[in-house]
Amino acid sequence: MADPPPATVDLIRAKRDGRTLTGDEVRWLIDAYTRGEVADEQMSALLMAIFFRGLAPAELREWTAAMIASGERLDLSTVGRPTVDKHSTGGVGDKVSLILAPLVAACGAAVPQLSGRGLGHTGGTLDKLEAIPGWRATLSPAEMIELLRTVGAVICAAGAGLAPADRKLYALRDVTGTVESIPLIASSIMSKKIAEGTSALVLDVKVGSGAFMTELGSARELAETMVMIGSEAGVRTSALLTAMDAPLGRAVGNALEVEESLAVLRGGGPADLVEVTLALAREMLALAGIDADPAAALADGRALEVYRAMIAGQGGDPDAELPAAAVTDVVRAPATGWLRRLDARAVGVAAWRLGAGRARKEDPVSAAAGILCRAKPGERVEAGQPLLELRADRASVLPGAHAALSDAVEIGSERPAAGPLIIDRVS
Repeated sequence: MADPPPATVDLIRAKRDGRTLTGDEVRWLIDAYTRGEVADEQMSALLMAIFFRGLAPAELREWTAAMIASGERLDLSTVGRPTVDKHSTGGVGDKVSLILAPLVAACGAAVPQLSGRGLGHTGGTLDKLEAIPGWRATLSPAEMIELLRTVGAVICAAGAGLAPADRKLYALRDVTGTVESIPLIASSIMSKKIAEGTSALVLDVKVGSGAFMTELGSARELAETMVMIGSEAGVRTSALLTAMDAPLGRAVGNALEVEESLAVLRGGGPADLVEVTLALAREMLALAGIDADPAAALADGRALEVYRAMIAGQGGDPDAELPAAAVTDVVRAPATGWLRRLDARAVGVAAWRLGAGRARKEDPVSAAAGILCRAKPGERVEAGQPLLELRADRASVLPGAHAALSDAVEIGSERPAAGPLIIDRVS
């Protein structure tokens, strides 16, 4: 006779008091919550206990596996190329995926990139691509695999069948103050990526004022935790810790970031964006076992060709004009000197207030709203010159954006030392 299922309140007490839950307990809990047999208020209490007590490595392994088992797993074995994906923990101006997926595909890999939407000051890849007329984020598994076979890259929303437990848990964490828990973040990201079926995964863990992890120590812990989960699940996994104190590139906002991505795919674009993209591309190709030079695929136009095919394959018009803002305003340099700081979080919040982001998942976003950084840290500026160009659909949102930027800029007499964009590698 099978043992009766544990009482949820007993598991809450156990975790509250620091006991490690067994594999059977974790599997029952996730399955019962996914099926609606455990109430939200009970799971909220358990999440708060995990927030304070953490999860032991064995618990975290079982927790992630149970979230994967709550839904389907994609089978990419018929794609015909080595599969490798990238996940970023989110930043300001981080449009790397738009360039990276077609770039790595142009070098011979298949890139099944399941992406998300922006929330708060960080942008979302799907929101950016939806600035392109006709482009659609929702694909069936069959459509996704066909694009991987024919084009080599796809960027789309995760289907409802992948790790449904995570979808419920994430929504609950969002409203219970338990988002900032390293084991819960790691299991959330990795359950979806493992269920996606990729053979290799590179994690871009952002560090700095505009990142989810502002401190290097916590960013490294998150990277090590996710690499451990992926490796134990049989997915070749590594992570790069990359800087996010200033916006990446010069464009922040949906259509603006598409335009800047195209500039890189055409062989130009900002040097910092190119550097981070190429570092991640080399890491992805190494994990996929492909000996190729991604810089050459950018320079000769192969990556741009794959990008155009990827956009068209998802219903978008790669030649369409992107939405333009109705209102433009500027933030000017208050003094002459070196731009020493341009705070990424402040720029991200300002772009959000202009309409480029959302406070809740169901909020609409403006395709045209955003900010162009006319100067970046390390550059010389003259008093009165435009530092930031604000774009919006209506003038009423400008005061809120200006307020967000009130302490974003620091100008000094000495040129700031340039820190590394690629801080470290975790494998």
